Amino acid sequence: MNAGRTARDRARAELTAEIKDEARRQLVVSGADGLSLRAVARALGMVSSAVYRYYPSKDELLTALIIDAYRSLGVAATAADRRLPERDLRGRWQAVCHSVRDWARANRHEYALIYGSPVPGYRAPEATIAEAQKVPLVMINVLRAAWAEGTLRPARDSAVLSDGLAEQCRVVAEAVAPELPPEVLARAIVAWTQLFGMVSFELFGQLVGSVDPSDEFFAYAVEVLADLVGMPS
Repeated sequence: MNAGRTARDRARAELTAEIKDEARRQLVVSGADGLSLRAVARALGMVSSAVYRYYPSKDELLTALIIDAYRSLGVAATAADRRLPERDLRGRWQAVCHSVRDWARANRHEYALIYGSPVPGYRAPEATIAEAQKVPLVMINVLRAAWAEGTLRPARDSAVLSDGLAEQCRVVAEAVAPELPPEVLARAIVAWTQLFGMVSFELFGQLVGSVDPSDEFFAYAVEVLADLVGMPS
């Protein structure tokens, strides 16, 4: 009986993977808005009702693809961080930033799914939140390490947080890094949003005619962001 269950579980896992792989192929052709469970079933030689047993709606299939994309990106960022010595804080920060760009360039349609235009009518459930937080948490952990050893020295610290922004950053700190002051969290959020903004500009063609190809610009920008948050040299 256990062997039978294992075989059924394995078959289900394999078919689930095939459905998601076909859905990703459709993202390339039709985009997230054009994803169709019926088209997925047709491509796999299945009846529609069989696919609906795995994913009862297009939204559930989209959610599975979104979670997979966030998870894959998080794995890439974590691996980049761990490849370097623990004390090489600036190197770790840079490696995480470059891993985001590398992953996005290798997985353009999955990146567009999670950071591109919202899919009309789709609302991401809470199940996506934990995976979406992985990259910023890796970045925060590098900041926490620099703060703990007393080497976090931002290049520019003249901007004053408004009371409202300081409170927002305190709330974030309480959830992910209670020891970090609001100013550090504010700079971290600036760096995080700038990082993904640069990647999006490159992938969606907004840098054509200026700093395209973007390798040297991106390397320079990562250095600037490292200085912004105060990574030690």
